[in-house]
Amino acid sequence: MHQPVLLTEVVEHLKPEPNHLLIDGTVGLGGHAQVLLARVLPGGRLLGIDRDANNLASARERLSGFGNSTVLVRGSYSEVKTLAYAHGFTHVNAILLDLGFSSVHVDDPSRGFSFAHEGPLDMRYDQSQALTAGVIVNEWSQDELARIFRQLGEEPKAARAAEAIVTCRRDARIETTLQLAQCLELVLPRMGKTHGATRVFQALRIAVNDELGELERALPDLVDLLVPGGRIAIISFHSLEDRLVKQFLKSRSDLHLVNKHVITPSQEEVRKNPRARSAKLRVAEKI
Repeated sequence: MHQPVLLTEVVEHLKPEPNHLLIDGTVGLGGHAQVLLARVLPGGRLLGIDRDANNLASARERLSGFGNSTVLVRGSYSEVKTLAYAHGFTHVNAILLDLGFSSVHVDDPSRGFSFAHEGPLDMRYDQSQALTAGVIVNEWSQDELARIFRQLGEEPKAARAAEAIVTCRRDARIETTLQLAQCLELVLPRMGKTHGATRVFQALRIAVNDELGELERALPDLVDLLVPGGRIAIISFHSLEDRLVKQFLKSRSDLHLVNKHVITPSQEEVRKNPRARSAKLRVAEKI
């Protein structure tokens, strides 16, 4: 069962009320949206955006009871201004981004996000796009691989990981998640409970989906859509995203940080949902 992360904290800080307009730029399976929508009725509406057609279908089913109060569209939150204006969300009271990839992605071997099970090297949120993890692993140069492992995975042994991949692929194309993980085992040994390939897989996922670029393009447009007093809440799951969000929110003279310190899940939430452990929530209000 999918569990939306930091749900209580998101609702508490976004303060949804009847007649409010909301945007959930990463609607996923609709967990946050379902609770937020219930708070803005009567009169309120929610625009839900997601790049993944499967997620959007699940959200549509979950939110079907809200009727015309819900508008769900396939796309990226980097296109938020175009999508919002197209559907009448020009003055918005609250915006949510949950930047974590869905548990559905991790648990479905065919999507290739995890080395826990054998699966193709895919990692695309939008499966209509051409770039996959397999293309990067097998076709990008050793220098390019080292760069993304260092920059997007913060992998200290980025150069060695890139060299190992290039060596492996000389014999045969690396087709699956387990083949890649095995290729990296000698140069990236396990550290405690953490698999040595974890940072490389993170880097590949971010590169395939241009996650940091999408976020950087989206943030100014998201703030532009907020009414004075409107709030934006962003949940991130690794330091690169959190750093980008933190610096952006602090740089805007038209934003007030609602919390001085980042909000993290309670011990109880982490106990119930271990995948929430690295979540960080930052909230700002438009002045």
